[in-house]
Amino acid sequence: MKPETLNFYEKVYEVARQIPYGRITSYGAIAKYLGAARSARMVGYAMNGSHTKDVPAHRVVNRKGLLTGKHHFDGTNLMQQLLESEGIKVVENQIQDFDNLFWEPMNEL
Repeated sequence: MKPETLNFYEKVYEVARQIPYGRITSYGAIAKYLGAARSARMVGYAMNGSHTKDVPAHRVVNRKGLLTGKHHFDGTNLMQQLLESEGIKVVENQIQDFDNLFWEPMNEL
């Protein structure tokens, strides 16, 4: 992996670590905050590799509130279970009350 990619991943992890308990954000919102608005997919790749780095990757979903990264978690429904343990309701892989739970890094950091 290129050093600049690793640096980008670390920046993604720093933002993700600041997502408050019981809130969610999107791959695109993190990318935009980092000045790489077209790099939502790279944020997703970073989340895929974050499971050993104490990063709450379960709080990062797609722009519509879908649990698109759930297959990267151990177990069948671990991502959903983690979200539900924080009081976030998920129905058919969709975050309920998405707009009210959404944490916008551009406004919060």
